[in-house]
Amino acid sequence: MLIAVVILVLFGSRKIPEFMRGLGKGIREFNSAKDNVKKELEAGMQEKDEPVKPSANQTTPVNTTPPVTAAEANGVAHGSEVK
Repeated sequence: MLIAVVILVLFGSRKIPEFMRGLGKGIREFNSAKDNVKKELEAGMQEKDEPVKPSANQTTPVNTTPPVTAAEANGVAHGSEVK
């Protein structure tokens, strides 16, 4: 009770509602940020537990180089003979 009287004297009756509105907004923003962090942490933990699956819009890379034949691997060029 004494604290309420001191606040009334210091801030005046006109500033108290404004002060309380600001305090309420601050508490709501804090709780919202806290909930968002909690959701992100839970989502991150669920991602860690789930196996990684390729999404539908990801494509598999295509190898555009021609395959190496056994003759090319041994150093024989196309059309040449081994002497």
